[in-house]
Amino acid sequence: MDLLPPPLEGVTVVAVEQAVSAPFATRQLADLGARVIKVERVDGGDFARGYDTAAEGLASHFVWCNRGKESIALDLKDPRGLDVVRRLVADADVFVQNLAHGAAARLGLDAATLCAADPRLIAVDISGYGGSGPYADKGAYDMLVQCEAGLVSVTGTPERPVKAGIPAADIAAAMYAFSGVLAALVRRGTTGRGGPVEVSMLEALAEWMGHPLHHTMHGGEPPARTGLGHAVIVPYDSYGTADGGRVMLSVQNDREWRRLAEQVLDRPELAHDPAYATNAARVAGRERTDTLVAGALGALTADEALARLEAAGIACARIRDLAELAEHPQLAARERWRRVGSPVGPLRALLPPITLPGGAETRLGDVPALGRHTDALLRAVGMTDDEIAALRRDGVAA
Repeated sequence: MDLLPPPLEGVTVVAVEQAVSAPFATRQLADLGARVIKVERVDGGDFARGYDTAAEGLASHFVWCNRGKESIALDLKDPRGLDVVRRLVADADVFVQNLAHGAAARLGLDAATLCAADPRLIAVDISGYGGSGPYADKGAYDMLVQCEAGLVSVTGTPERPVKAGIPAADIAAAMYAFSGVLAALVRRGTTGRGGPVEVSMLEALAEWMGHPLHHTMHGGEPPARTGLGHAVIVPYDSYGTADGGRVMLSVQNDREWRRLAEQVLDRPELAHDPAYATNAARVAGRERTDTLVAGALGALTADEALARLEAAGIACARIRDLAELAEHPQLAARERWRRVGSPVGPLRALLPPITLPGGAETRLGDVPALGRHTDALLRAVGMTDDEIAALRRDGVAA
């Protein structure tokens, strides 16, 4: 059987992007076969390049979000640099930007302006709070949006709220931008028209707050911060084991509680004890229930605890650190790891989580050096070697 081409093969994306939200969105497009041209500043490029040097000398954020792209470095404050971007966009299917509020509009690179000039173009504006409203001009880093969206209020312990350990607001916005582009491409395929797409970090993360938000809006108490525990289900928490590990388990209903009591706790009399037999009773007696579970699992190694829980049909997990995730047996068994090229040599990278049966192997492109493709792209828009040399001499291109 002939292999199908990547689904976005033939789609060209131009992105004036930085940090995480737009770069992660366009990386998803690149993983699906789109050609992504990343426009960076001449003075250091995407500032995420400078976050750290943990990835063999490269920034881990940048490596994560930018494989498979072509990098061109331009000064967009110079009319010649801006003209190059306009030429690139003229041949593109999609344009994505996440500049500070108002910056794209001043350059004429906002979605409304670009789509008015070219109805086939799909143009995406990603911002912190949206293009209008009292927060439109407000600075919007990920942690700040986590606070504004209420995520911090439901994350942490009763004593202290904490932010998520990943850039949840950036990722939420990225994934809605990604799906918005896909939807717009489908619509363009039937109507011939692209159009603007707007995504804000606040609105994306507010959508992800769906359960606690609706619970609170419609009469419930705001969910309590319970660390790894669950506000309304018991037992649903992590428990230490004899070898220093930690195991997470979740009892979702009273049938599972009976199996836990009989097969894991070795306390069959608790299966129907009114103090434990219903979830409401276990929540009311959270401390005594957790003490029972902790005592039983604390006498076992992590492997023994997991084996017993799985034999009883209780959902459970090992609490892993990141080094353990990198060696996770499930990822290894499903052959999810690949190597991608970079300026410092091959680096490990996960295959994208969208698996399309019948398709060719996903092409994971290199992580580009700053300006790696500048000359080739300038020639592609019709510039001569002398013109390119002049742009470089004047610091307009790098």
